[in-house]
Amino acid sequence: MSKEKFVVIGAGHFGSAIAIALSQKGAEVLVIDSVLSVIQDIADDVAYAVCVDSTNKRALMAENIQDFDTVIVAIGNDFEARLLCVSNLLDLKVKRIICRTLGKNQQKILEKMGVTEFLSPENEIGTLVAERLMTPEILSCLQLPDEYQIAEIVAPHSLIGSKIGDVGLRDNYRLSLITIQRMFEELHNNRTNAGKHIIGVPDNAEIIMTEDVFVLFGKSVDIENFIKVNQ
Repeated sequence: MSKEKFVVIGAGHFGSAIAIALSQKGAEVLVIDSVLSVIQDIADDVAYAVCVDSTNKRALMAENIQDFDTVIVAIGNDFEARLLCVSNLLDLKVKRIICRTLGKNQQKILEKMGVTEFLSPENEIGTLVAERLMTPEILSCLQLPDEYQIAEIVAPHSLIGSKIGDVGLRDNYRLSLITIQRMFEELHNNRTNAGKHIIGVPDNAEIIMTEDVFVLFGKSVDIENFIKVNQ
């Protein structure tokens, strides 16, 4: 099976993080940026890194960019450069374009050009921070369409010692328990270390323990209700 091939254009903090994460997952990644020092910083972390002006169509053609599966345009504040880059990619008939966007107006313009997939890190970070501030019991969450999310929450103290089946997550709260993260003590080099491990798919007889972390799937309002009811 061949590796999936990605291009990340724009190697700032956001673009670099995406490129490195993709590379670590086994993808073949080409990073493009117009600043040589930025390319030199990331060159050892990805398959290819080139200093190229992405607003220059000929330069992109020279990198055979149309042969890659996905191109992620992660250029930051220079919206004009982002537009020119996207225009070039569309002209070159790139298979899949995912573009960073800062605000609804930018997204509308990009949609008119024909882009259908977007990344908005500022909005996503804002949502996560607000979630943590309003509901500190939620350690992390992944927002999904239609108001659903996957959330990690600290097991409510009132449920410690109960069986999973007795809580009635599905019947009482319309939630699904994906798994539980649990603290375990391990002996390593004659020293006892504590660490969290996934216990797999919990069955109804599983006893909820102190410091357990639930990984739940459901609507945001139902997760918040579960936390509120069991405080």
